[in-house]
Amino acid sequence: MPDSDLPRDPDDDDELDADEHGWEEDEEGARHTEVTIEISGLSLYTHHGVSAAEREIGQRLVLDIRLEVGECDATVTDMVEDTVDYGEVCNVVALVAQQRSYKTLERLCSAIADRLLDQYEAEEVWVKAAKPEPPIALPVQEVSVEVWRQAAADE
Repeated sequence: MPDSDLPRDPDDDDELDADEHGWEEDEEGARHTEVTIEISGLSLYTHHGVSAAEREIGQRLVLDIRLEVGECDATVTDMVEDTVDYGEVCNVVALVAQQRSYKTLERLCSAIADRLLDQYEAEEVWVKAAKPEPPIALPVQEVSVEVWRQAAADE
């Protein structure tokens, strides 16, 4: 195999930037890997909406979730217990989205973001909820709302 096909070691190349490799260096030059967990296209049947009919009949929502978890031991240990289990996150999101009805997607996304920040040691959480078939009179592919939250500074 030619040398150009081998993976490059960042230690061998002074010109490589830490951001290109997903890690940061502290003042002493130690590397710290930042981890982001994303869930895309979580499809749930829910009962949210402004009209009583939307809340009664229900509709499908598609949710995208991003958790900035910062450093996590799983990058070294390869153990699920050392990171945020995305299957568990999906279950938590489904529970929040299906346990009560909200009139606005803004409130739903906020409730989901609050629960995820409370339950996991995430630094930031981003939640997007989309209605693929919104009940409006004009042709629209989908409508969506995004909410972004940071953990409190004392956490």
